[in-house]
Amino acid sequence: MKKAILATKVGMTQIFNEDGTLTPVTVLQAGPCAVTQVKTVENDGYSAVQVGFVDKKDRIVNKDKSGKKEVIHRHGVNKALKGHFEKAGVSSKRYVRELKLENAEEYTLGSEIKADIFANGDRVDVTAISKGKGFQGAIKRHGQHRGPMTHGSKFHRHQGSNGACSSPSKVFKGKGMPGHMGCVRVTVQNLTVVRVDADKNLILVKGAVPGPRKALVTVKETTKVNAK
Repeated sequence: MKKAILATKVGMTQIFNEDGTLTPVTVLQAGPCAVTQVKTVENDGYSAVQVGFVDKKDRIVNKDKSGKKEVIHRHGVNKALKGHFEKAGVSSKRYVRELKLENAEEYTLGSEIKADIFANGDRVDVTAISKGKGFQGAIKRHGQHRGPMTHGSKFHRHQGSNGACSSPSKVFKGKGMPGHMGCVRVTVQNLTVVRVDADKNLILVKGAVPGPRKALVTVKETTKVNAK
């Protein structure tokens, strides 16, 4: 992997190409990401770039109901992270992630990675945390079929049989059952970059991207060898 960037999901829209065809796209606010640490094989055993994304206040100070006393919240940056950012010469960041790039040694502390590292037509893999759906049944969670809804049937949207009683006398691991749905790490591979706005740091990707609006998204060049 030679290029990657952190982004936040803005939302979906549609654009028209020059030939008049309509393309559904997801708008991503990509970067700028500041390099906070460069890891090398000699020092760390592997090559990677640590980047920070979205500025964050060191201390969040509000006033109480009386308007006189100040209240310091814990949502700021602790001393360890503050010293880490100061060493890199960048402001405090909300998100810190590692990107395993082949050319990690070419980056320097404090340098920025912007959306212009990608171009129109590039193929990318997009990773994010999917939307949480809470506790769901087997029909919505796994796409199982329901039973008859009329004629005295007492089986409608239940899961159904879990297996035989005498053999194997157990429920196999991985059986599709009701439970928590969503809120997992999802990667969508081989998406096409339709448009890049370098001035506004926007990347328009064809199709849908996991996660809700404002979700943190990792965009990296695809691992597909035979991209369509």
